[in-house]
Formats: sequence, structure tokens, C-alpha cells
Amino acid sequence: MTRSPVVIAIAAVALVLAVGALVFQFVVPTRSDGVSRADLDALRGQVAAVKSGGAGLKVAFVNIDNAFAVFLNAVSDLRQRSADKLQQITDLQSSFSSGTVTQDQYQKRLNEYNTELLDANIAMYANVLDRMIASSSFSDLRADLQRVREMAQSLLDEAKNLVSMVKGGAISSSEFQTRISQTQTNYASLEKIVNQACAVKISQAAQKVAIPRGFDLVFIQKNVVLYFNPAMVTDITDFVKSEIAGYL
Repeated sequence: MTRSPVVIAIAAVALVLAVGALVFQFVVPTRSDGVSRADLDALRGQVAAVKSGGAGLKVAFVNIDNAFAVFLNAVSDLRQRSADKLQQITDLQSSFSSGTVTQDQYQKRLNEYNTELLDANIAMYANVLDRMIASSSFSDLRADLQRVREMAQSLLDEAKNLVSMVKGGAISSSEFQTRISQTQTNYASLEKIVNQACAVKISQAAQKVAIPRGFDLVFIQKNVVLYFNPAMVTDITDFVKSEIAGYL
């Protein structure tokens, strides 16, 4: 199946940002996925060398999900719109399970809500892009982000068109499924590239925070840390969040 120009172009820009994120060598992930055995062995060797030399290794971590929320909080109104639509879907499913809505009513409303949710999510990330483009903190990525923003507009137009067609009943079930599936795929690509741009800035912020504080190694932690010894490992997430708070 031929990929749409929007997907291809977004993927190209995503690759540029992904490479930019990989260039950052001060932060490494805690989980082994995406990290080669050789890299892990090299890291262990460096740690062992520091320890054998009698020097104390200062280690820290950044909770990437917690830090990333700073960027989405900048568009909290649009984020709430998305959350409200998710709640509507949950309520509808409960109503259908309890038998208070018919199968036809359920499917019609579900199609409407899913399309409105997609529209809300695309609008949220498009707004984040607008803020990135306007921010001096993202000036090094501005050209790439502007290209993505142009593509995001076509996704917004498509989502809004779908909302109108679904509500007006001017689209067949098969055509709806095809178009919303393609738009969801394109949205996933958009979300990914915005996340990558944010990851680049979180990495740069971690350097600014960690280097003057004398840390030798900073890990990226996904989601939550189950355990760490505060005497040996420092959580610098709040410092990084303060650093990026004004980026958007």
C-alpha cells in the first residue's frame, strides 16, 4: 500500500530529530531496549574504572514522562478537551453495557466521539508545535518543526471534515473506517515527532542541570522508578522541569 505524502514527509523530519536526540551522549536509558550489549558493557566498564580509581560516581536520573508533561501543560485547555472526550466514550460504553442505548445509537455516537477525540488530539499537538516554533528555545529545530506544522494543518482539516460528515450522516461506514484509520496513522506520526522534539530539549536541559552539579552519569527513567538508593542516585527531574518550564 502506498504511504501518503504526509506520512512520508513527517517520517523524514522525525528521522532528523531522532538523530539529534541520539547525538546527546550525557543521558542514557535505564532499560536495555534500544541499547546494544556493547554499549552496556562499555558503560559497566566505565563505572568499574571510576570505582577502582577510588572516585565517587555521581549518578542521577530524569523521569521522562514527568518532564514531558511540562510541555503538554502549556496547552492544558486542549488537553482537557481530549480528556473530556475520552470520558464521554467511557460513559457511552457504560450506557451501552447497561442497555440504555441501542446498538445503532451506540455505534453512531462512538464514531462521532472517536472522530472528535482525534480532532482534539491533533489540535493539541498542533498547538504545541505553534508554541515550539515561536519559542527561542526551539530555534535550532524551527525549520523542521515548521514543515511538520504545515502537514499538521492538513490533518486538522481532514479531522474536522470527518467530524462534519459523521455528524451529518454523509459518509458510509466503510469510507469512514478507511479515512479515520488513515488519519489516526498520520496523527501517530505527528505525535511521535513532537515527542522527539521535546525529548531533545529535555536532554539538553538535563545537561544544563547535571554538569554544574557535578554529576557523572544521568539516566532517563520511563514512567516510574521502583526503587533507588537516595544516597547513591539523585532524582533531578524537578530541576529539569524548572529548566524547561519557560520553553513554551
